[in-house]
Amino acid sequence: MSETIDKQEFTQVETFAPGEVILQPGAAANLYRVRTGLVRLHAVDDDGNGLTLRYVRPGSFFGEESIAGLPRKYYAESVANSEVEIMSPAVMNEQENLDLTTDLAKAVTELYRSLGRLSGKRLKSRIAAELLELRGSALADKNEDGDQLIRITHDDLAAAVGSVRETVTKVVGELSRQGMIASGYGKIVLRDIDALETLAGTG
Repeated sequence: MSETIDKQEFTQVETFAPGEVILQPGAAANLYRVRTGLVRLHAVDDDGNGLTLRYVRPGSFFGEESIAGLPRKYYAESVANSEVEIMSPAVMNEQENLDLTTDLAKAVTELYRSLGRLSGKRLKSRIAAELLELRGSALADKNEDGDQLIRITHDDLAAAVGSVRETVTKVVGELSRQGMIASGYGKIVLRDIDALETLAGTG
């Protein structure tokens, strides 16, 4: 007679505030799925430079290395108030396995797109593409004029596009002078979506 595993014993939900670290590099045991909010996966090199690997949105997973017993080599940080489901890979049901497989396929596609941007596009285009990518995330909002804005610092934007803050600040200033965006403290307003899409190569 086989033993029945109570799935509830292996699944829990935790909430994280903006800036709170969820995971650090090390041994991986659990799988994570974002319920609400937004989670950023990022790595840090030997010189202390950060690079955003991807953003994890509601319904998507991270911590997949736990399935293969591989060590984790990145940090996971909540960038908005986030609710995260923590589960054991050993007790996932058929639908959850299908959801994970679908999500992994989407993540790989996103990775290819990001690599293409990093290797084949100038910094200005990468910044435009990143801002457009974040429109549907928990970092997106609207100002009093109804314009879309992204709540992101120049440091975080630099990590997302593979650059440094000083260079990103110069490019953001150039885009502001061209009327595509308006930059404020911790936020960037998207003034001309069509121009940004053309610059990013998505329009």
